[in-house]
Amino acid sequence: MTRLLPHPILTPVLTVIWLLLNNSIDAGHIVLGLILGWAIPVLTIHFWPETVIIRKPLMLIKYTIVLLFDIIMANFTVARLILGNPDRLQPVFVKLPLDLNSDLAISLLANSITLTPGTLSAQLSEDCSYLLVHALNETDPKSLIATIKQRYEHPLKEIFESC
Repeated sequence: MTRLLPHPILTPVLTVIWLLLNNSIDAGHIVLGLILGWAIPVLTIHFWPETVIIRKPLMLIKYTIVLLFDIIMANFTVARLILGNPDRLQPVFVKLPLDLNSDLAISLLANSITLTPGTLSAQLSEDCSYLLVHALNETDPKSLIATIKQRYEHPLKEIFESC
């Protein structure tokens, strides 16, 4: 079964992404999306370094909603900062200590940070003990670390790692 459908959650996700990119729910696009959603995981199975196990699927849905909400709100915040007075920005680099062990979870955390406007994952330490994060405007780096850990890292740890 795993050879036929190696990543069962990825198939519908890729199908939905295909439909969103085409802005269409025609039958042909749905069929093509399903074919691509099936073929891409099958053809790339050898490139996946580890088996993906989602321990809490409902938490993954909640995480996705939180991330999308944060991306939308951060867009407004960054627009306000840039259109306001960009000379008053206080950019900062912060070392975010990591509690994650899974490469996938660390990658998703780094991507979540980068997808959220105003923050950027700049570098992962060689020993994977911390992530260097750039913030566009931050006066309290400890608060930024606490927010990232609470909103992104802890849920990812629950979703992908055994606690």
